[in-house]
Amino acid sequence: MVSLDVVIVGAGPAGSTAALVLARAGARVRLIDRAAFPRQKLCGDTINPGTLAALRRLGVADGIDARGLRIDGMLLTGTRGIAIEGRYPDGLYGRALLRRDLDWMLLEQAIAAGAQFEASVPVRRALVERGGAARTVTGVVVAGRRESEVEVRARVTIGADGRRSTIAFGLGMAAHPPAPRRWAVGAYCEGGEGLSSLGEMHVRRDGYIGVAPMPGGIANVCVVRPSAGGDPDLRDPAALIIRALAADARLAERFARARLVAPPVVLGPLAVDVREASIDGLLLAGDAAGFVDPITGDGLRFAVCGGELAALAALDAIAHGWKGVHDRLRRARSRAFGGKYRFNRALRLLVSSPQLVEAAAFGARVAPSVLRRVIARAGDCDAAA
Repeated sequence: MVSLDVVIVGAGPAGSTAALVLARAGARVRLIDRAAFPRQKLCGDTINPGTLAALRRLGVADGIDARGLRIDGMLLTGTRGIAIEGRYPDGLYGRALLRRDLDWMLLEQAIAAGAQFEASVPVRRALVERGGAARTVTGVVVAGRRESEVEVRARVTIGADGRRSTIAFGLGMAAHPPAPRRWAVGAYCEGGEGLSSLGEMHVRRDGYIGVAPMPGGIANVCVVRPSAGGDPDLRDPAALIIRALAADARLAERFARARLVAPPVVLGPLAVDVREASIDGLLLAGDAAGFVDPITGDGLRFAVCGGELAALAALDAIAHGWKGVHDRLRRARSRAFGGKYRFNRALRLLVSSPQLVEAAAFGARVAPSVLRRVIARAGDCDAAA
């Protein structure tokens, strides 16, 4: 017997946003996560102007504005001393906030709206019913007491459980491609110098280093580089970060006296391919619907807006049945994200080439309006207008 309208796996920004929208619409929704909240999460910790505008539209940005550090634009550096600095147009800005704080704020809003929340509950798999060749998801199976399993049935299941989604991988919808094989190592440090109101992306031949100023004077440092699971450097992530900073001509002096204030977090391989499959009863959101390269900092906007779109699709399915729901959601996601995906691919191509970065720096000096448009696009400022 179905006791819920929607069960959501994963209480990050995508899952909490979906739960918020659904609960406000009167749906019976339960949010499940294997972690206890608040919890640490590897992230660049910056909320760009477009994401901030989406959170304001949802009425959940007051705490973020009060506690987050203002971010006015981006600094991009390449090899050969190339540096491109750009600020968001028209007085727009983003915020930098610890991801654990952002996630907790959004989760609290979903709970206040009426969503049920269960923490520290691992989801084992999707609950699937078969009718011939067709599959229908009717809920999830979670870990119970004493190694037992419990079925949680719902009319709609939303998989928002991240880039290593138990739901998407378990149904054969997701896989790690053979290339690229990049890993990320992130940590917070204090004592770094030269921090400003700009986020930083330092692109090098063997990867890139992101630096974000955070409230309290600390910095988020994230090193992304090609690697494999057996890479010995990943066994000592703190040493990896220290070596990467010390070896970088632009960052070595700035972080010579810095120290880590928390153990680093390792994540990889980053790339995940998600095959679109229209399974009645199931929707995906956030990184579970396809992981975005962190170089562009778009993950939070895709999570928040993707969670909202998944919630609207769930309400559509509850009211009218599943016919056409996946196609309508696919078109809505294409309208919301398609142009930005293409922009991100072009930007990744640019920063992977020292020659193109150098040409972009020259173009920015000659025609600064071009740079302003790129920075505005990277920050989703069109969505914030």
